[in-house]
Amino acid sequence: MAAEQGKPVLPPLHGTPLVLLTIAVAFATFMEVLDITIVNVSVPHIAGSLGVSPQEGTWAISSYSLASAIMQPLSGWIARRFGEVRSFCVSAFLFVAMSMLCGLATSMPMLVVARLLQGAGSGPMVALSLSLLLNAYPNEKKGLALALWAMTVVVAPIFGPILGGYLTDNYSWPWIFYINVPVGILAVIVTWALLRHRETTIVKAPIDAIGLILLVVGVGCLQFMLDNGNDKDWFSSTFITTLGIIAVVCLTFFVAWELTDKHPVVDLSLFRRRNFAIGVTAMSFGMLGFFGINVVYPLWLQTVLNYTASWAGLATAPVGILAFLLSPVIGRNIQRLELRSVVTFAFVVFALTSYWFASFPDTASFNQLVWPRFIMGMAIPCFFIPLNQVFLSGLKPHEIASASGLANFCRTLAASISTAVTVTIWQHRGDYHHAVLAEHLTGASAATTGYIDGLSALGGPAVRSWSIIEGIVTRQALTLAVNDVFLLCTFLFLAMIPIVWLAKPPFGNVAAGPGGH
Repeated sequence: MAAEQGKPVLPPLHGTPLVLLTIAVAFATFMEVLDITIVNVSVPHIAGSLGVSPQEGTWAISSYSLASAIMQPLSGWIARRFGEVRSFCVSAFLFVAMSMLCGLATSMPMLVVARLLQGAGSGPMVALSLSLLLNAYPNEKKGLALALWAMTVVVAPIFGPILGGYLTDNYSWPWIFYINVPVGILAVIVTWALLRHRETTIVKAPIDAIGLILLVVGVGCLQFMLDNGNDKDWFSSTFITTLGIIAVVCLTFFVAWELTDKHPVVDLSLFRRRNFAIGVTAMSFGMLGFFGINVVYPLWLQTVLNYTASWAGLATAPVGILAFLLSPVIGRNIQRLELRSVVTFAFVVFALTSYWFASFPDTASFNQLVWPRFIMGMAIPCFFIPLNQVFLSGLKPHEIASASGLANFCRTLAASISTAVTVTIWQHRGDYHHAVLAEHLTGASAATTGYIDGLSALGGPAVRSWSIIEGIVTRQALTLAVNDVFLLCTFLFLAMIPIVWLAKPPFGNVAAGPGGH
């Protein structure tokens, strides 16, 4: 693009500058993705400190995801309008400033506003970070750049609850926001110092106001519905139903408008490209299953097996070990691999480990639970990195930000849908299994009377015995329900395998332009 405008084409970065840029961008990306989950375990502390209920405390999560979801698909338009380097630096600076304001919040409204602005700043960061990295790396190393970026995006949410729990327990909840400040400032300084002379071409097109309004209202209502639907019993609530109708109407008109507008705010024409559509579809449905497991698994550990937040985090974390170690290997060899076979392998591993999880009783030990998590980590780089390569294949350098932003939005939306759906299924299946198990607990049942007699022999009253039995039934019902969720994820992973093979090689080097700009 730059060459078309008469600007000199700068060579890719090498050596120390490339290492420094990679570290800066990777840490900024890690910080942004980390903030999606780091707040989750701190909600009770935040609510208590600010004098609100835990349900009101969840606004600290909802407000962030709401603003971030709206801004993600706008990444491409923002990059074209203001330049990728400038947009990334401003986005990161806004994120840092709002992180500080979040930590200084003295009331819930102040925290919610700060989190909204923090989410707005974070929205374009992930997509722009990928574009900056790919454009700075030489063509033969773009696979490695993609791998390093993917490693931070996938591993960060896993360590969020661990770090959040540690900081909250040992210091105080504002520190989950303060840790962003030095990392973000360093990222801005390094990125601006290295890339300020490599700014992308700025295109001053008219603002698509109608598309922007439809996007904000549609995505805002959808995200709010997903965040609060479970608490309000979904469509039995008039409020949730209204949000759903508004979201469907606005997003339907948004798609029609963007596909026909001369200067769309979101480039939906990317979905006309076969590999982009297939890659994003497979990634979104894969995230639906993967994120669903990552949501209900720690919930089950804490509510049923009585794990603390820290121990639940430790039982979850092993999935990041092999992901961290194998990502550079996959990235370095990505041009030699049959990407569809690699993704198929990932879905098979996801399916097998999900099925493994579905066999665990409520008496499973920590060691038993850790092994499938550890093995599952092998599939993460084999899933995430090749699919990014698939949907970015054939795109020009100036299209990467739009494509990455749109794909990131679909992935985030899939994660939100997964959270809402899996928790709802878990609760409903828990009620079902509880009712089925309770049918067999009558005073005429030999097993029941024998158990009560055994408790009575220990000196417990009959009423207390029934209370203990109720606790056991609930525990078993929720365990059977979480097994159902794992089985559902197993089938979802297997169903994605044929979809992957619809992608059409060659997948080639991502953004293989000289210098990227």
